[in-house]
Amino acid sequence: MATSAFTPLGLDHVVLHVRDQAAAQKFYCDVLGCTVDRVNPRVSLVHLRFGEQFIDLLPLDPAAPDEGARARMDHFCLSIRCDDLTALAADLRARGVKVDGDVVKRYGAYGDGPSLYLRDPDDYVVELKPR
Repeated sequence: MATSAFTPLGLDHVVLHVRDQAAAQKFYCDVLGCTVDRVNPRVSLVHLRFGEQFIDLLPLDPAAPDEGARARMDHFCLSIRCDDLTALAADLRARGVKVDGDVVKRYGAYGDGPSLYLRDPDDYVVELKPR
């Protein structure tokens, strides 16, 4: 069930919950060549630049049970071309897609801008963010 309301452009970012944010940052920078692009101290979010995309690190709640790597992935973001994200959200809802909330301005690999969260059939969070 394809849509013409947007054009896929690629991956924007992946957000991971990590047990030790400093160790994770060191690994991604020293081993994989990421650089720190921005830190959002309000939510303890570190944006690491990996080429054109981001790998974002959020601290794992120490009180949360360790349910493995799948539980630690917060969401992934897909970069799209879309003229009207609000209309796209309405279209997705009408097609039975679970959309989380409304269009909100968020920071991603291509800068600040509107984005939308939705859920896939396995309940993974997918963010759609126009460039």
